[in-house]
Amino acid sequence: MSDTIDSRLAALGITLPAAAAPAANYVPFVISGNLLYLSGQLPIEGGKVAVLGLVGSEVALADAQRAAELCAINILAQAKSALGGDLSRITRVIKLNGFVASAPGFVEQHLVINGASNLIANVLGEAGKHARAAVGMASLPLNAAVEIDAILEIAL
Repeated sequence: MSDTIDSRLAALGITLPAAAAPAANYVPFVISGNLLYLSGQLPIEGGKVAVLGLVGSEVALADAQRAAELCAINILAQAKSALGGDLSRITRVIKLNGFVASAPGFVEQHLVINGASNLIANVLGEAGKHARAAVGMASLPLNAAVEIDAILEIAL
């Protein structure tokens, strides 16, 4: 399956970055039994937060969806690091929790997080179909427009 995942990433023009180091007092992932819990990932690209501000006033919907895609790419990078480089160990994405820095009155958080859901499903196929939450927040760390965490089922 890893070849399939690698070929899907290549077909989408995606090269996974190095997994981001924690920015505070937490670990980037925890493995408990056959579950991999990934800490929240920001839309980091080129070492910096790529999409800043409140969605619905400072950030357009399309840009927020791109931010969610970047979060998903960083989720995959973090999973690859946690799994010793072997993404084929992912048997199922259980849940994504999506947080959107939202201007008052913005109610399309679900459309923003579709950016991540679509990318994960395109890369992982059936194993990428997941439950999720998409919620609005007053602000996020480092003024990021989006943050997403994940729970994955893995082969031991």
